[in-house]
Amino acid sequence: REQILSEIKRLIEYYEEEELSITITGHSLGAALAILSAYDIAELKLNVVKDGDKTTTIPVTVYSFAGPRVGNLRFKERCEELGVKVLRIINVHDMVPTVPGFITNEKFQFQKYIEDALSFPWSYAHVGSEIKLDHRESPFLKENGDMGCAHNLEVLLHLMDGYHGKGKKFNLVSKRDIALVNKSCNLLRSEYGVPPYWRQDENKGMIRSNDGKWVVPERPRLEAHPPHTAHHL
Repeated sequence: REQILSEIKRLIEYYEEEELSITITGHSLGAALAILSAYDIAELKLNVVKDGDKTTTIPVTVYSFAGPRVGNLRFKERCEELGVKVLRIINVHDMVPTVPGFITNEKFQFQKYIEDALSFPWSYAHVGSEIKLDHRESPFLKENGDMGCAHNLEVLLHLMDGYHGKGKKFNLVSKRDIALVNKSCNLLRSEYGVPPYWRQDENKGMIRSNDGKWVVPERPRLEAHPPHTAHHL
């Protein structure tokens, strides 16, 4: 959190002479964190820039892919008050966007009463607008797939590429490779000859050291905030 907020501050200061917008995106858990980060930025007014008598509010937008619900109805309303715009992209066969909030969610008529009067703790609400996609509408994909495939980011990006509106024919408009769908799942039709789960690290991530031995490379460790990060905290 501190790194995100400090970096936003730094970038706003660095590009102070330009017209700015803040866009955050994420998939699954990353989508939830994207919404929380956007709320954080707006609530702390990091997107409000004052220059003499002039005050500018930088728009904050989230593109959420297959994200779960994050907060309750009050959280949703507060995001709207702060002007945070959220576009959620989901596959209707994916279970992740339906949780948490099986008992009470934004579709429940009396959600506000339950939260305010009863302080019900298991009440959740989605934020923003929603685009519902269906992998069964793509002629490139199998109709049936496991839950992991329905939740897969590459599948969602493929579906977005062919989506032209509710009820309209699926038609790919970019040169995005359909083989990417099977990078970490098995949803492409067999006639396209793309093996499932084809993505893997070269040599399983092993590297050859100077003495000729194959080893797992040591990852850099961040023991403390870098100087430029600490400066903006």
